[in-house]
Amino acid sequence: MVQLNFDANEVEPLGSFEPLPVGEYIVVISSSEMKDASTGRGQYLQLVYDVIEGDYKGRKLFDRLNLVNESTQAQEIAQRALSSICRAVGVMHPQQSEELHDKPFVVKVVIRPAKGEYQASNAVREYKPLEEEQPAAPPAAAEKKAPVISKPAAKKEEAAPAAAAAKGKKPWEKK
Repeated sequence: MVQLNFDANEVEPLGSFEPLPVGEYIVVISSSEMKDASTGRGQYLQLVYDVIEGDYKGRKLFDRLNLVNESTQAQEIAQRALSSICRAVGVMHPQQSEELHDKPFVVKVVIRPAKGEYQASNAVREYKPLEEEQPAAPPAAAEKKAPVISKPAAKKEEAAPAAAAAKGKKPWEKK
């Protein structure tokens, strides 16, 4: 027997594992790890995305980029996806995958149908910068929305995450 000393009233239960509906979601990369392929002949970068806005806020998405693979086509697809992610988060020359973390961007999600023993799941098909996704709002509504930082304002963009980190919050979290 194992003593737990646990109170389920203090912890939210697991949510749904159903795939997210097809659509676009604002996410951040919350973790990344290079893993060996199950074949033993390659490696992939596993990315975990956290949805940070909307009805599915808090849900996770998973993505695998086959950066080291026998198939040059698989490698090229992975490199192009990584390039899209880098452009979407504004980090063009990352030395470590962590440099891509906690920077909001948009992903387009589709549903991968069930196959064999695997259930239906989500797949990420597109990566875009956050500002491309923000439609122009009428003046009254624009005041209520958080400002979108454009690329020329990079110095302010660098200061915001540092200020948010100093307060113990992620850059996209409300103050």
